[in-house]
Amino acid sequence: MKRSLIALALTLALSGVAQAQEQPAAVAAQRDANQQERIEQGLQSGQLSSKEAGQLERDEQHLDRTQARDLKSGGALTPQEKAQITRQQNAVSRDIYQDKHNGVTGNPNSASSQRLQADVQRNANQQQRIANGINSGRLTNNEAGHLEGGQARVNRNEANAAANGHVGAHEQAHIQNRENHQSTKIYDKKHNEKERGG
Repeated sequence: MKRSLIALALTLALSGVAQAQEQPAAVAAQRDANQQERIEQGLQSGQLSSKEAGQLERDEQHLDRTQARDLKSGGALTPQEKAQITRQQNAVSRDIYQDKHNGVTGNPNSASSQRLQADVQRNANQQQRIANGINSGRLTNNEAGHLEGGQARVNRNEANAAANGHVGAHEQAHIQNRENHQSTKIYDKKHNEKERGG
């Protein structure tokens, strides 16, 4: 009985160490979700034009690509990787703030802005699903890395569509197809029975 309790305590302690090591991946994914929310709110309030939001999505693409590369190794993020991701996230955060306060406005009621608002909100939801999957142990770092690569492709499509300041219905349909594919990948990876640390 005493050995069983010791074994159980050791198992719990080791799982806590594994979660603590991987926690930065969840923190990074959560921050991505928060930044996507800030972009969407800027579009809704008119503080961001579609063109500005498109450039911010380009910045998010670069950030997601960095996270994808760093997480695909399967292990915990190194201190250097964490520092680089934090620097990139800080830069995106500053860009969001500056764009929201630079006097350039958008028309939140235009069809183009409404399309981009919906797409960016869906990005925020997808990033939140990734963060939740890491936190719950349903996603390994390697799986999260692959999903961040998918998020980078979605962000690239949004950035390309909004580069001229207008997102058309055909462009949104293309983005939605990419988002549907990404949503399926998130679901599949969260339900494939792989556990972190294993």
